[in-house]
Amino acid sequence: MSAETPQKTMSEIADDYEEEKLQELEDRLVARSLLYQLGDGAQPKQGKRGRLKPGQHLLMGDDPRLQEMPEKPTLLDFVRLRFTIGGQDHLLQSARLAANNGAPEKMVLACLLHDIAVSGFIRSDHGYWGAQLIEPYVDEEVSWAIRMHQCVRFFPDEDEGYEYPVVYHRMFGEDYKPEPYILEEYKRARAHKWYGSALMICKNDLYSFDPDVEVGWEEFEDILGRHFREPEEGLGNDNTSSSHMWRTLRRPCNAL
Repeated sequence: MSAETPQKTMSEIADDYEEEKLQELEDRLVARSLLYQLGDGAQPKQGKRGRLKPGQHLLMGDDPRLQEMPEKPTLLDFVRLRFTIGGQDHLLQSARLAANNGAPEKMVLACLLHDIAVSGFIRSDHGYWGAQLIEPYVDEEVSWAIRMHQCVRFFPDEDEGYEYPVVYHRMFGEDYKPEPYILEEYKRARAHKWYGSALMICKNDLYSFDPDVEVGWEEFEDILGRHFREPEEGLGNDNTSSSHMWRTLRRPCNAL
């Protein structure tokens, strides 16, 4: 009797999948963006692209290593196929908290999308990037609140029941002081008619979210349907001020 073939571990299966995808890229070369390399703490004199071999081309179009997206992708397609999983949990639980606290629907949406840049695009200045990403598709108050939560979160407001997040002491240090541009932005936000909306995001920003609590996007499909204007052409195909950002999310390794 022949010995049974040992089953592969999940790690071995993942390695095989990665090798398969790399083989699909054999005739294409991935060019790393400068931002990618700066994130590794390097400022290269030139890209690490290397010399193209005969018949080899730079990667343009869909990346076979990533899950294929529909031709007319929706927000939830990007959530499902591009966003980080843990970051989604944070957004979903914050939105549920806002709903449980009686926030208006569009502010529940703001809480649902407030860290969309962190989950799907970039961490640095995430309030600004996130607001720009969704600005063409939501009420102006929603994108403004998401932009300004970037600065408002650092400044307690006792009258409104908002305290400086305890977790920030651990994340940034006890002596951390926001940069001057954050302080100036806060001054502008504090005097704005929608200051309370940005503060509402901060008050429902659930830092200690429970990993055992499951919240699905389907819980907010009605709110998204009423307050997020999905373009008929699909995100990235609709020629708005943020279309290029959605296209970058879809095909992040395009050479140009």
